[in-house]
Amino acid sequence: MAIVRFSPWREIDSWQKEMNRLFDTLAPTTNGEGKGIAFTPAAEMQETEDTIDLKLEIPGLEAKDLDVQVTAEAVAIKGERRQESQTESQGMTRSEFRYGAFQRVISLPVRVQNDQVKADYKDGILHLHLPKAEAEKNKVVKVNID
Repeated sequence: MAIVRFSPWREIDSWQKEMNRLFDTLAPTTNGEGKGIAFTPAAEMQETEDTIDLKLEIPGLEAKDLDVQVTAEAVAIKGERRQESQTESQGMTRSEFRYGAFQRVISLPVRVQNDQVKADYKDGILHLHLPKAEAEKNKVVKVNID
């Protein structure tokens, strides 16, 4: 008989993956009309002294299909991934791609100058360059010591 070392973290990770798979199969992506939330784009945010750089992973779309709105406190991204029409007379078609509308609102850690935002979209990555508001860049807080 072989001795197997028990790892509770591996068991927890396995359970989490199984639960995610279960909820992915149970959660409807549409509301009955063929439109619903299809997915949530992954995001990466980096803050520097003067800016916030935000990247979102949105593959399979063109820039014209994205609606990006920026306020001083948040960024909202909307879009829709449309399914290409396919007709197949024989056989079966299986697709794991998700189609439909998506949206994501990301709160920003500081206020930004929303009229100075620069954006580019290349290879499925939306990159937003958000300059901080002047008050945030020069903000100095005096700390009272008791």
